[in-house]
Amino acid sequence: MTDAPKLDPREQHFRIRGPREGLSLFLRFLPAASTQFQPRRAVLYVHGATFPSALSIAHRFDGRSWRDALNAAGFDVWGLDFYGFGHSDSYPEMDRPPSDNPPLCVAEDAARQLEAAARFILAHQDIGRLSLISHSWGSMPAALFAGVHPALVERIVMFAPIAQRGPRRYETPPRFPAWRIVTREDQWNRFIEDVPAHEPPVLSRRHFEEWGERYLDSDPMSRSRDPAGVKTPLGPFSEIIKAWHGQLAYDPSQVRAPVAIIRGEWDGLMLDDDARWLFNAFTQSPVKRDIKISRGTHLMHLEAMRPTLWRESIDFLRGEDVAPVPPETEEPVPS
Repeated sequence: MTDAPKLDPREQHFRIRGPREGLSLFLRFLPAASTQFQPRRAVLYVHGATFPSALSIAHRFDGRSWRDALNAAGFDVWGLDFYGFGHSDSYPEMDRPPSDNPPLCVAEDAARQLEAAARFILAHQDIGRLSLISHSWGSMPAALFAGVHPALVERIVMFAPIAQRGPRRYETPPRFPAWRIVTREDQWNRFIEDVPAHEPPVLSRRHFEEWGERYLDSDPMSRSRDPAGVKTPLGPFSEIIKAWHGQLAYDPSQVRAPVAIIRGEWDGLMLDDDARWLFNAFTQSPVKRDIKISRGTHLMHLEAMRPTLWRESIDFLRGEDVAPVPPETEEPVPS
């Protein structure tokens, strides 16, 4: 794995042991230059199904990122790349034909990776809890981790999470291979498909071209393929499809932290009925919010309405509206 470029001169990089023997995880860290929080408050970003933290919370459009906004509000910000993404090690199975293995990086596996990252962060910063921001499928490992380790999680922002839909009669979820290649054009099509035809674009082609080059950079072999594309674990996508067949990868009732669901008006993966189901399913969460932002899609963090997303997430993470969860005996994430 090549060294990761710094996205900010103050950014710090860490490579830590993950749950799988011989494979390491990559973390990037940008501390707030100043903070009113005592003790300091850390936020860990949990990425979605197709691109790592550098291309989401840390990517700067016109010189500013979601991470910068969180820093300015006093939060220390971490980004984790799961195995097979960004600068973490790849699964050895990704060097074999995709049909040889089941989908890689499912939520239970990713939750163990997230636990390793969270425990490292808490020890490194000498704090007791951290908050999570998850995107899309990343809500699944984030919620699994939070459900098993409630004493370690302060608050959770679920941006464009995936919810469970009713089982489909006479239909079972399709089977998926271990990995796939995602091209830059695949990403562009995904970025624009939910914007209504009569509406102006919410992501400029200029911004996307810059982002797309960085996306190809996330896989050193991407440009050797025709067309150029990034090798991506298929566990996340397979679990999105399972959730839409009645099989969500976690039980929301196990989560005891405050939760904010933040979504875009045009998000085709998080519909109003999905948000209603998920909001009601967090039965033990002491504080819940369902925030719907106009003119946003599933990828709103890269779109014109991103400052509103940033502001809503910061307002929620600042909240002091619930007593801390007391420490208790924890159980490991099932293997």
